[in-house]
Amino acid sequence: MAIKYKIKLKDLKLEYLKEYIAPIFNFLKPKKKIKNIDDLKNFIQRKSAWVSQETLYGYLKTRMGAKHIIMFEDKDFLKSINIAKWQIYVVSLIDCTFFCFSFLYKEKKFTKTDLANQIFFEILNNEKANGMDSDAYENATKEFNSRFPNINWETYCNNKPFENSAFALYKWAPIADELKKFDKQIVLNSVFLKWNNVQKDFKKLVNNFTGN
Repeated sequence: MAIKYKIKLKDLKLEYLKEYIAPIFNFLKPKKKIKNIDDLKNFIQRKSAWVSQETLYGYLKTRMGAKHIIMFEDKDFLKSINIAKWQIYVVSLIDCTFFCFSFLYKEKKFTKTDLANQIFFEILNNEKANGMDSDAYENATKEFNSRFPNINWETYCNNKPFENSAFALYKWAPIADELKKFDKQIVLNSVFLKWNNVQKDFKKLVNNFTGN
């Protein structure tokens, strides 16, 4: 990896400052108990956004070092970041949806797994209205519909539930392949670490989940 460089908010353009900060503030909000389906949907959306954007921007700053200040002025690079942001987010959204419903199925005997489909597409359609590009939307729809029928709800939550989103960061991060290949395990581990924190929170917050 390149020399570590701690991100400074003044280095980011306003639009990227907003995108970088929003998931962090959402994550730092007081943790609300997950008691019903609306709470569950809110948790899935917020945590997926937080993990995907924190890991993407963190990797870019670390890999590029001080040069990231210049790169964030480059329109083509910003376009690549925007593409990556959405593509990583939608896979994170899928993984998080499946994890949450699998955990509830296994530990809380919540069997309404069809609601995973409903919640996912409600979030996805809201994001489309918020500017998600059509390629990310189509890829998300295709991947969700491909994976959903084959999910083992009893085991998914304990069987590398976030592997796909980790590899999505590695695939889509706009870093040259000849450099990225040296970072693979570090990149994957950075995502797993973030998701580990999310899993711990989720397990604590669903103690009073009713499923209504």
